[in-house]
Amino acid sequence: MKQAKRKPAEPSAIPAGYDLVLRGGRVIDPAQGLDGELEVGIRRGRIAALAPKLKVAPKTKVINLRGALVTPGLIDTHAHVYRHVTGAFGLDADMVGVGSGVTTVVDQGGPSAPTFDGFRHFIVEPAKTRVLAFISAYLAGGLLGHRYVDLYGPSGINVAAIVKAARDNADLVRGIKAHAEPGGYSRWGVESLKLAKQASRELKLPVYVHLGTLWPEAAGKTVDAAKIIDEVVPLLDPGDILAHPFTRYPSGFVAPDGKVHPLVFEALARGVHIDVGRGSHFSFDNARRVLEAGVLPYTVGADLHGYNIKLRSDGKGYRGMFTEDVDKPVEQRSSPFAAPYGLHHAMNELLALGVGLTEVVRMCTANAAQILGMSDTLGSLAVGRPADISVMRLLEGRWTLEDGDGVKVKTRRMLQPAFVVRGTKVYDADSPLLPELGKAA
Repeated sequence: MKQAKRKPAEPSAIPAGYDLVLRGGRVIDPAQGLDGELEVGIRRGRIAALAPKLKVAPKTKVINLRGALVTPGLIDTHAHVYRHVTGAFGLDADMVGVGSGVTTVVDQGGPSAPTFDGFRHFIVEPAKTRVLAFISAYLAGGLLGHRYVDLYGPSGINVAAIVKAARDNADLVRGIKAHAEPGGYSRWGVESLKLAKQASRELKLPVYVHLGTLWPEAAGKTVDAAKIIDEVVPLLDPGDILAHPFTRYPSGFVAPDGKVHPLVFEALARGVHIDVGRGSHFSFDNARRVLEAGVLPYTVGADLHGYNIKLRSDGKGYRGMFTEDVDKPVEQRSSPFAAPYGLHHAMNELLALGVGLTEVVRMCTANAAQILGMSDTLGSLAVGRPADISVMRLLEGRWTLEDGDGVKVKTRRMLQPAFVVRGTKVYDADSPLLPELGKAA
């Protein structure tokens, strides 16, 4: 039976005064089917109205957003913000979050069963950004960004500990982080992933699987990277997530012959989701191949961390894989976009590749809320919900984007974050990670 097309939600209002009104912006809320000029009224930290015109009392604060985009709070599904415990890998949560125009960040694999209490106390509680996590499958968690491969075999996984920590922190734990890449595979096959899946099924939470090379292969071992996905996909359940579809390494979606692995389509048919996981090893060429094959990511994670940014230092010699050169400074490229600066950068790359604006917003709002199991609280501007809003501008100009291989793509549209609203607070997008797009145009 053909499913009836859902009608766009009608703007509605709660008859009350407002503490803040966002006026004149283009509201894009894919969860409600909204795309048009609407005013947003906020009262006591909740969305009180969405309408073409709101009556405003003299004492109401009004922000004029003519020409700006207003969306549900953006969700970065792949962040690394467990500072200090993960060494230089971990970034400040608010620098990646509200300071970059993002209301929610999801740390992928930083906290583990033994370290989760520290994550809550030192990272989550002080942050102005909402911070969630996919708990590490490994007792070591994200120490130095998963740098030391020997910590991540089956002997470093305790399923009972994962389950207990996840249940004790059910308000924050939205899934489990694991890996399926040549370095680990050369040592243990998919045994570590099997244990992560055991915990995932017991908890009824998704597992987020890193594809694409992370560690060097074991001495004397050679892995046919294209075969890894043959063993990974049969282990996955609906709702599980494959990350890094656009990786420049051969252990992702694209085989050495340039074709998308056929099991990717089987995974999609089974309800497995795909997260961009932009990171250091994003490839424009492979992104085109994947998109042209009809494979569209479900969510967008920036995978921003201290090894792939240039911030007051030369950064680390990291290109998406750990080697003995990881502590050496990276070479300085001419493009200001040679390294990702956050979620908007990953969104801009999708726009440059031809993905529609509404679809990109959907990935970072409604879809992201769905994989977190939080569609009832995040991902929409529905009246009555807590105010969780991102405001950005779609600039017109001429820019050049650059991937990890130095491949450049020209674009004429760039999203630039302006501010976010979380409850009763407004936070400007003033992170030092953000480039000055006007100067780069």
